[in-house]
Amino acid sequence: MILRCGVDLVEIERFQMQPRLRERFLARIFTPAEIELCADKDQTFAGRFAVKEAVAKALGYGIGEISWQEIEVLMDEQRAPQLVLHGKAAELAQALGLTQWSVSISHQSTLAVGMVVALGEEPPA
Repeated sequence: MILRCGVDLVEIERFQMQPRLRERFLARIFTPAEIELCADKDQTFAGRFAVKEAVAKALGYGIGEISWQEIEVLMDEQRAPQLVLHGKAAELAQALGLTQWSVSISHQSTLAVGMVVALGEEPPA
């Protein structure tokens, strides 16, 4: 069995910017579905941003080698965060044998944290 984890902490105020800049920034980082789910709440964007960073860490790569939108943080039926990987992020997870992801997001007045734990079977050599 293989176990990988990642964690990231984000200052919520990073998402407080001029409307035009904010719109471009959010469109570069988040998918349309994520933008809709966040309902223009800074703390919700910050939490999802932290999860994206945590996933990149768990995969052993930085953002740049994996694009922001290849890591998507949606919600399941119980409104818990659910990870969906696309493109190179999905390929890397598959190559590492990672098949199950657990996501946790929390925030307080100034900070948001995202944590992921990934499980899977060691891929054949």
